[in-house]
Amino acid sequence: MKVLVIGDIVGRPGREIVRDLLRTIKQRLAVDLCIANGENAAVGNGITCKIAHELYDYGVDIITMGNHVWNKKEIIKLFEQDEMIIRPANYPPGTVGDGYKILRVKNKKAAVVNLAGRVYLDALDCPFQTIEKQLKIISKVTNIIIVDFHAEATSEKTAMGWYLDGKVSAVYGTHTHVQTADERILPKGTGYITDIGMTGPYNSVLGVQKEIIINRFITHLPQRFEVADGPAQLNGIVLEIDESNGKTTSINRIIVK
Repeated sequence: MKVLVIGDIVGRPGREIVRDLLRTIKQRLAVDLCIANGENAAVGNGITCKIAHELYDYGVDIITMGNHVWNKKEIIKLFEQDEMIIRPANYPPGTVGDGYKILRVKNKKAAVVNLAGRVYLDALDCPFQTIEKQLKIISKVTNIIIVDFHAEATSEKTAMGWYLDGKVSAVYGTHTHVQTADERILPKGTGYITDIGMTGPYNSVLGVQKEIIINRFITHLPQRFEVADGPAQLNGIVLEIDESNGKTTSINRIIVK
């Protein structure tokens, strides 16, 4: 099974490059499943119903989220309609939405799980204990399990990769918007990368107009963040997963401008 994962989609420029390139990329790479992180897809972060459906139309199969999941109240409607969108599984019990989805891909079942880190982010439930509980359910259904770990600290992400080695097919990081060059297959067959990067404005600071961020660093005054204009890039990874045992056989970064 070949899986394309798209890094955090940032604003209109990120959505437009997905619109313009995704179907061609999927066809060229013979992609079976496409996952995208959409927590920054709307103005002011978060995602709207309209944008989620646009991403589905462009060829995204399932959308993961992160710490900005609640920025748009209408996200609750998407969760209630059981759309192919998930939020971090380690929100407290009773929180609306699902932390994982199981999809049918090529006559096989594959699970996508979303987790959030706790270092420098909200103090949610422990992601390590949460995924253990989820795996007791998911592993009875499929051995193809892909985890989006939306976290700030590289140490927390790396620890999660090692913790899940041999338990899931792949662990990839999102949130920091800078693609890391540490993609690898861990000893027990789990594909890993600390961060898959950002899909959005190339000449920016993490997708935001660079002048705004520079001024914030210089003055320490609050600044209204605005998504940058100009050319965009699409960051992500392509995974090849052995359907017989759920192990990753290859993991490659992609950068398309």
